Amino acid sequence: MAEEVFGTVKEAIKGILENVIAPKNESATVPAPEKKPSTPEGMAVAYGSLVVMAMLPIIFGSIRSVKLHKLKKVRRAPKPLPKFSLTFPPFLFQSTGEKADTMTKKDAMYFPLIASAALFGLYLFFKVFQKVHINYLLSGYFFVLGVIALANLLSPVMNSLMPAAVPKVPFHILFTKGEGKHKEDIINYRFSTHDVVCLAISLAIGVWYLLKKHWIANNLFGLSFAINGVEMLHLNNFVTGVILLSGLFFYDIFWVFGTNVMVTVAKSFEAPIKLVFPQDLIEHGLNASNFAMLGLGDIVIPGIFIALLLRFDDSKKRKTRIYFYSTLTAYFLGLLATIFVMHVFKHAQPALLYLVPACMGTPLLVALIRGELKVLFAYEDHPEEKPENEKKKKDKEEGSSSSSSKKKESKKAK
Repeated sequence: MAEEVFGTVKEAIKGILENVIAPKNESATVPAPEKKPSTPEGMAVAYGSLVVMAMLPIIFGSIRSVKLHKLKKVRRAPKPLPKFSLTFPPFLFQSTGEKADTMTKKDAMYFPLIASAALFGLYLFFKVFQKVHINYLLSGYFFVLGVIALANLLSPVMNSLMPAAVPKVPFHILFTKGEGKHKEDIINYRFSTHDVVCLAISLAIGVWYLLKKHWIANNLFGLSFAINGVEMLHLNNFVTGVILLSGLFFYDIFWVFGTNVMVTVAKSFEAPIKLVFPQDLIEHGLNASNFAMLGLGDIVIPGIFIALLLRFDDSKKRKTRIYFYSTLTAYFLGLLATIFVMHVFKHAQPALLYLVPACMGTPLLVALIRGELKVLFAYEDHPEEKPENEKKKKDKEEGSSSSSSKKKESKKAK
């Protein structure tokens, strides 16, 4: 068994190397599976829908990220946090002052390497093991995550739409350890009957996805993942965003143009990590099967950068959101450029090849015109996260300056 696995891995690596080294004219001779050509109207509907679905998570996720950021800045925890202290939906925080997940510069530098290792690992898994068994495991995993993410997304909507006939009864599950001064909360879980309704709806959609793998259920889970990702993953400053986008720029180019790994995994991976829309919807309705797709990474990665710019705009208390709207427009144009090039050359395109320059260059240009480059680079979401070593250095410098002044005064007195 070990020899078979080793042989399969060796063949997979050899195939990747051959794909990298082989001339373009040789690789173009590989026969591709024939598909019925889509009508121009069908392609326009499909790609237009993908663009709209890509823009919505960035807009709503960015707005929610500002609210979450304000919640975290204002509210502070009066006592140590329990190990499991959540309100329902699970992604919403209590008024504990807990900070949102913030990506550091070090995280941004390592992210493309970790993503490459994960991508290549999945590629080897699909080569070594049967695709059906891997997708069974991944379907169960993403079923749980998708239900939680969708319930989180539906909760505020359902709370506003729920009729008064349905009472909102609060529940509180509390599990503690120890007594008196040593008492510690292990589980602190709050929810209501409205949240139970949201969970039931999400479970029904999850079961539909498990049984049918329908593209609408896939997109509902994918959109919920994208919105929650943009909302909760925070870049602390502009430099961190530049490091992350620059690394993923080269990551996307290599794995799409240099190898067949990205395309193989995307087509084999039956999980809601991509948005899809049928190009033959007009001909076959909801049972259409010829899909155009867009990976969630091409939405969430630029999305968390655009959300940072919205928080920057909000911090300046200005009426216009110039950085947010201009970069969002640049993202839209970058997506259109990706679709245009893909349609012309009939080849999968790394979307970040077009999105990264658009999203990085636009705020820099706006800041240069407005004379705010220093302000943009100096902005931080969580300035209190600076290490205490800097404070100690400042204290030492102040102490040394005061001691030197005292010495000079003593010398003058002598």
